[in-house]
Amino acid sequence: MKHISILVPQGAAVLGCIEGAFKTFTIANTFLESKGKPALFNVKLVGLTREARIYDKLFTVQPNHAISEVEKTDLIIIPPVNGMMEKVISINKDFFPWINKQYIGGAEVASLCMGSFLLAATGLLKGKKCSTHWIAQNDFRKMFPDVHLASDKVITDEQGIYSSGGANSFWNLLLYIVEKYTSRDLAVQIAKYYEIEIDRDNQSSFIMFKGQKDHEDEPIKKAQEYIENNFNRKITVDQLASMVAIGRRNLERRFKKATSNTVVEYIQRVKIEAAKISLESSRENVNEVMYKVGYADTKAFRNTFKKITGLSPVQYRNKYHREISYKSV
Repeated sequence: MKHISILVPQGAAVLGCIEGAFKTFTIANTFLESKGKPALFNVKLVGLTREARIYDKLFTVQPNHAISEVEKTDLIIIPPVNGMMEKVISINKDFFPWINKQYIGGAEVASLCMGSFLLAATGLLKGKKCSTHWIAQNDFRKMFPDVHLASDKVITDEQGIYSSGGANSFWNLLLYIVEKYTSRDLAVQIAKYYEIEIDRDNQSSFIMFKGQKDHEDEPIKKAQEYIENNFNRKITVDQLASMVAIGRRNLERRFKKATSNTVVEYIQRVKIEAAKISLESSRENVNEVMYKVGYADTKAFRNTFKKITGLSPVQYRNKYHREISYKSV
């Protein structure tokens, strides 16, 4: 029997992920029993105390146990948390010694979406890979520079520590863990039951790039703004260095430190974000969009687009363009 501890955090948490995790493992038990096999998962909600938590001012979640009552568990699930992350981490810090103790004792730990902030705050992610919601990637990198953020990944799995990407990606991680603990057949059965697209491993096509400007390096902000306002032109690093009166090597060092992107990566991301918007909403063909965002080389545009989004320009257009998507239904 695997003991699953789903945390009931202090403050604002995403109720759907708590419920979703609970349902995934309980429905796995139901399916196992329907095949004449014993239930495998003992699923409990665990809080700092047994006091009920109220989320969204409407929904009450009642922990089965306080952490002091759980001597040993096999898997800890940390659901997403909302709000100012420094405050969220502070009010949940009493979970951290218990999580670390359980991990040292052999438990695995999984964060769902922005639960990654709590997981990272335990120190267990230092030097390891982690995913989170793409909208929070800049804040995460700033708060936890010693964690390797794999912001394009739906799932990470390293040394008994798991994480999932944004929003509904948590379903993919739960299925991944069920398959790891049981079988592929059971994971597929649950995926079909909930109508989840199994084996999705990349969230790049969902990412909306917004340059990191929460820094105090004004020349770098000026360079960022120039790139964003002139994405339809050819922009070089030397040109930017001259414009902000900084040497090229110094510009590249400061730009990477301030934005978590190289200058070239930033230019590419701004151009591709503009291309995505055109592919979603306009009637322009791929070549017209390519020229509009400042690319002249078809192969370079397609390769960069796929590297950043995980899809070709045509695949992206077919997936997200309103008229095309509706016609294909």
